[in-house]
Amino acid sequence: MRTVLRLKRLMPEVMWTVWGNRSCSNSSIRRLESNTSILKHLISKITATGPISVAEYMREALTNPVSGYYVKNDMLGAGGDFITSPEISQIFGELLGVWCVSEWMAAGKSSVFQLVELGPGRGSLASDILRVFSQLKAVLGETDISVHLVEVSPKLSQLQAKCLTGDQTWTCNDDQPVYRSGTTCTGLPIYWYHRIEDVPRGFSVFLAHEFFDALPIHKFQRTEKGWREVMVDIDPESPEKLRFVVSHSPTLASSMLIQKDENRQHVEVCPEGGVIVQKLANRIADDGGAALIVDYGHDGTKTDTFRGFKGHQLHNVLEAPGMADLTADVDFSYLRKITGNQVTCLGPITQRSFLKNMGIDSRLQVLLRSCHDPSTRAQLINSYDMLINPEKMGHRFQFFSVLSRGRLAQRKGMQKDTAPLPVAGFAELNVQ
Repeated sequence: MRTVLRLKRLMPEVMWTVWGNRSCSNSSIRRLESNTSILKHLISKITATGPISVAEYMREALTNPVSGYYVKNDMLGAGGDFITSPEISQIFGELLGVWCVSEWMAAGKSSVFQLVELGPGRGSLASDILRVFSQLKAVLGETDISVHLVEVSPKLSQLQAKCLTGDQTWTCNDDQPVYRSGTTCTGLPIYWYHRIEDVPRGFSVFLAHEFFDALPIHKFQRTEKGWREVMVDIDPESPEKLRFVVSHSPTLASSMLIQKDENRQHVEVCPEGGVIVQKLANRIADDGGAALIVDYGHDGTKTDTFRGFKGHQLHNVLEAPGMADLTADVDFSYLRKITGNQVTCLGPITQRSFLKNMGIDSRLQVLLRSCHDPSTRAQLINSYDMLINPEKMGHRFQFFSVLSRGRLAQRKGMQKDTAPLPVAGFAELNVQ
């Protein structure tokens, strides 16, 4: 079993200053020799072109090809900056594996089944799911199953390869969409990609666990003059530091990304998240399949959720860019609007509700009956509590699903008074 240190928590509202005139000399930049290369890069950019959006700041801090947080670090686990649900208990991944098989069956048991995970961390979730697939060979039969991982971090892709294949993978030529491939420990072909669009078309179940919360966001503030974008600027009193400011005039983002019916005073919008969920929706509509998104999030109610984590502690988002994880709660109402009418969306519902519906209580009892070591039993119970306790992960995480529009329609051959199969996790299952 795995252990957990701390959960991410929301930072308090940030007080904004108004972006006015400011200056920063090149000599002040040269005094930043002790700071990170990304901070120097950002200060140079702001000095040359003016304040940058929060989205641009996040993109540089997290995925800069030289010094980005996700590119150069192993941020997961006890030695990293946060621990995810799959690292806490095997039960989490097992229940998601059951969900994947359930949706494959409900969609008509396609002869081709692609398991696609976005941002697969250390590979723990995929490993637990593949173990379930092996245990359900009788159900899956001769289905052509393959695993496809979308991962931008070279460091994490190596850890995933070790976890899922025993490090038996091969790197591919730069001109190919696949940059790494191999065979899983359970005998399935597995491939790595940098982009979702490089994953082959076909019936797929997409999983995104703590993926959308790390995508760059734009922040907006309602003012007396209308919506203005929150930007990142150099602090004139401390030229080696950054600060938030509010733009004095509309930006392209503030003109394009705010919904007309928005009534909040402060809004975070993730256009990259919208693009990705639209790609998933298009694929599901054309090729069948489903997507399950699990993340910190809300249904269009929260305002300021941008925060940083370093060493399992809250960290100032503007300090040491590239050295800490940056995240923001996912606005599921925005994702739902972006998918349009071509698919069906369910949720968000709390992690507690989803796991309870999937039978986590019954699975825990099975494990406890077969376990006689007191310390292991205590760890099983503590992990269970961490996952479903409303004060811990139970209500902080939300589950959101994107399904084919015909998934909830009555299938051909069903009797007229027969209801479509319920969607696992989003409806209570009758566990015998």
